[in-house]
Amino acid sequence: MTRIDYSDGETPLVGHLVRPSGTPRAAVAVFPTFMNITEGVANKARALAEAGYTAFVADFYGPESPHDFDSANSAMMRLRADPHAMRARLRATLTKLGELEPGVPQVAIGFCLGGLAVLELARDGADLELVASFHGLLQTPLPAAQPIKPRILVCHGDVDFLVPRSHVTAFWEEMDVVQANWHFHSYAGVDHGFTNPLTPAGEPNPAYNASADRQSWAALMGLLDEVLA
Repeated sequence: MTRIDYSDGETPLVGHLVRPSGTPRAAVAVFPTFMNITEGVANKARALAEAGYTAFVADFYGPESPHDFDSANSAMMRLRADPHAMRARLRATLTKLGELEPGVPQVAIGFCLGGLAVLELARDGADLELVASFHGLLQTPLPAAQPIKPRILVCHGDVDFLVPRSHVTAFWEEMDVVQANWHFHSYAGVDHGFTNPLTPAGEPNPAYNASADRQSWAALMGLLDEVLA
């Protein structure tokens, strides 16, 4: 992976880029978990490159990038405290990706906080072909109020302790109001964090679910084939 320096206004950010061996089918912004880039997220970016996509892992926080759960949680809360500023931070990643891969269709995927991030971009009118959320948060203080351009894929663990079913049905209703084109995959008995076999420290993750990880990734690959055909 190649380090890429970019910025959101005066805030310096550090992204990580991996390119395919040939011409990319699309440029994918990969929004990580609230821990920022981890080996689990980096592996997903590498898998995208192997499948023919440029992948650019975003930086949520800049210089305050966390190194443990408590600092990550605090950084996430500060980021989410101003939803308009958060959306500007997310847009900075898309802008940089467009500079790195001009003229290439853009897609955004995300995990945990990153899942929330890609849905916020869709709500904000981002010109993307597809957004895909993996065990992402669904609530927003700024519900969609305009048509949504990208196709939407949400892959969700049905017993995710951060996303009760009331959030799920509220999300469906929000998307229906703006006539979004959405797919929602829910995996029975699966909790938050099901795509990552390792915690940031490299220990086994009890929330990991191999079947949900495999099926959700296959859903992403299939929908990418469809929207980019």
